[in-house]
Amino acid sequence: MEFNIETPELDEKTLRRAQVRFVTKLKAPLKVPNTSIAIPSNLTRFGLSSVVNNLLQSVNPEWKSEPFDFLINGELVRMSLEQFLLAKGISAEKVLEIEYIKAVVPQKEEEPCLHDDWVSAVDGSHPGFILAGSYDSLGRVWKAAGSCTHILEGHSGAVSSIRFLKSDGMKNVTVATSSKDQTLRLWKFDAEDLINHPKKINAFKILRGHKASVQSIAAHASGDMICSGSWDCTINLWRTNESDAEGDQVSTKKRKVNNQVDESQFEGEAVSTLVGHTQCISSVVWPQHETIYSASWDHSVRRWDVETGKDVSDIFCGKVLNCIDVGGEGSALIAAGGSDPILRIWDPRKPGTSAPVFQFSSHNSWISACKWHDNSWFHLISASYDGKVMLWDLRTAWPLAVIDSHKDKVLCADWWRSDCVISGGVDSKLCISSGLSIQ
Repeated sequence: MEFNIETPELDEKTLRRAQVRFVTKLKAPLKVPNTSIAIPSNLTRFGLSSVVNNLLQSVNPEWKSEPFDFLINGELVRMSLEQFLLAKGISAEKVLEIEYIKAVVPQKEEEPCLHDDWVSAVDGSHPGFILAGSYDSLGRVWKAAGSCTHILEGHSGAVSSIRFLKSDGMKNVTVATSSKDQTLRLWKFDAEDLINHPKKINAFKILRGHKASVQSIAAHASGDMICSGSWDCTINLWRTNESDAEGDQVSTKKRKVNNQVDESQFEGEAVSTLVGHTQCISSVVWPQHETIYSASWDHSVRRWDVETGKDVSDIFCGKVLNCIDVGGEGSALIAAGGSDPILRIWDPRKPGTSAPVFQFSSHNSWISACKWHDNSWFHLISASYDGKVMLWDLRTAWPLAVIDSHKDKVLCADWWRSDCVISGGVDSKLCISSGLSIQ
């Protein structure tokens, strides 16, 4: 069977053809006939996508075209087929098996959620809502684009980090925030509240102990403890229950808000402090029960044993680091970005850990955030002061997609509901890019 396709990529004088068979793990109606076909060897992924869509339409006339990506021997094709085969030393004499997958590109840009100041922190870990923190000192709960249901009021400085801790579905939601005011605060609310305007709520517990801006929060999987990284170069561990042995009830003046009397607040002290970084700590993650990772302006990524409080391994990269996340294969790969445009990824299971196993360099300014996808070994996002959010797949060195929703520096980014990317920035917008297909 020979398949012909009209494309501006063709040059009749040098036209060569390759015998290929398209295969996929996608279910019907996304499967093409399992036969080999002849195609021009200078097709790029866009031409290959046209071929697959034509094959699908030949079986199903109702088929509507959609973009695909292509893998040969487990690597994404990001050049012409002929160039790829030459670069990888693959013979074009035999039938070439090409796997196709849905392209990971946003299908829709939602209406941005507007804030009164820079959006400095986001969390999309709960499918029912988005958490956002701002330089206006407030945290906000967004159920969808343009629908703010709760305002977390109480910090006296910019909110630098916001984290969902635990909930009973949409009820009894517990959230932690940190701020440049040197405190952390814990909040409870009911996300099912049917209200026509945002409901202002106060924290039920204030955590004091840091001596400088608290830059980052990470939660234990249970939600019963959190850790915080600060510009005072320390990491503190805290309990998140409403009262504990270290907590004393704070006397607060009662006042009515929305016809409800404020509850009294508790103060909590740190359970323990991890010391070792020599510059401010910019980011912390708590991926496993007894392990915390931190990134710092001292150019290091450190792994901490929670039980002993000891720093058990260090990675030095020679750059100020702004962000860190752990995920990917075996939930073990460390991604970090900082004061250059390079997103670095290390595999601590391999010897010579100081050398990154991947480096992505398509940004052109500082990297402010990075986040692995929860359900994929390959996919992660990065945000940068260049105003862009990029989607990455470890199987290629080029970004899968560039999200250009912001008009200024992007300060934070996360995944939401597995198929959305959320981001906030200096333009005071929380942006939602939806309709991504992650396999």
